[in-house]
Amino acid sequence: METTDTKAIRQTVEEAQRFQSDVEPFIALHTEDAIIVNIAGRRVLGRANIRDAMRSALATPLANVLTTTEVVDIRFPTPDVAVVSCNKHVSDQRTPESATELPTRANLAYVMVRNGDAWRIASAQTTPVVGA
Repeated sequence: METTDTKAIRQTVEEAQRFQSDVEPFIALHTEDAIIVNIAGRRVLGRANIRDAMRSALATPLANVLTTTEVVDIRFPTPDVAVVSCNKHVSDQRTPESATELPTRANLAYVMVRNGDAWRIASAQTTPVVGA
């Protein structure tokens, strides 16, 4: 059953996908102390470091690796915390000479926290699906 909270969480996930190549709107979806672990296993701590890592990645052929995200499940350990399970699909549009092997599917888990009427990403953990 969709609630106001689950709709807002889905909206934040959609915005994270839409802004994956637009640094400032993407960063604004995260808490100040957010943690991201990307599909390659790189851990980035804090919004400032996420901003720097994202700017660096977008200045390379990694800008041509785009993902789509499908929300599978939303659970609320507390009213102000949500654990969001997603399927992630990777589209690698890099040229063969700039590409490295990436899985095409992954599981993505967000931990999101309520910030007023909005939901912000506190943690994003991407785990590749083996053989995908």
